[in-house]
Amino acid sequence: MTGQRSLCFALTALLGLAIAPVSAQTVEQSGNISKSATIVAIDHTNRGVTLKDAQGNIEDIHAGPEIKRFDELKIGDTVTFSYHAAVVYQIVKPGGTAAPAQNGVSTVRGQGAKPSGAVTQQRTATVTVEKIDAAIPSITVKTADGHSMSAKVEDKKNIEGLKVGDKVTVTFTEALMITVESPKK
Repeated sequence: MTGQRSLCFALTALLGLAIAPVSAQTVEQSGNISKSATIVAIDHTNRGVTLKDAQGNIEDIHAGPEIKRFDELKIGDTVTFSYHAAVVYQIVKPGGTAAPAQNGVSTVRGQGAKPSGAVTQQRTATVTVEKIDAAIPSITVKTADGHSMSAKVEDKKNIEGLKVGDKVTVTFTEALMITVESPKK
C-alpha cells in the first residue's frame, strides 16, 4: 500500500506542478524544503530527542538504533532536515521499451564532527493511461498491479500528447539529509 500511495503522490506532484519539458518525451520536476530546530531535551534511556523550531513548535523524535552517534547529541544543538523530491516521467510509445523498475533505499552516514546522514529512496513504475479528461483536466492511470488512480492536472501542457493506452514510466526520488551543528557562540 505504501508503494501505491507513494506512486499516487508522485503522479499528483508530477501532474499538479508546473513542469518544464526536458525533451519531447520526458518531463521532470524537483523541489527542496529545509527546516531547522534546536534540541531542548534528550531522553538517553528511550533514545528520544525533543526539538523546538523557530515558531516555538515542539516535537519529540525517536532515534532508532540505526542512529549510531546518538550519544554525541547535546542540548542546544541545531538539527537541520533537508528534504529533496524529484519526479520524472517519460511516455513510452507503442513498441517502445519501458525503463526497468528501480526500487531501492540507500543510507549514508556523515563523517563530520557532529552526527549527520542521508537516506535516499527511488521508485520507478510504469502505468497505463486509462482516461484523459481535458475539461477538468484530469488523468486516470492503471498500475501494473491493476489499481486505477486519478489525479487532477493543474497545467494542461502536462498531458498534451498523451493518449489512452500510452505507457508512462514514472520515477520518484526522495532524499532526506539531517545535519547537526553546535550552538553558535
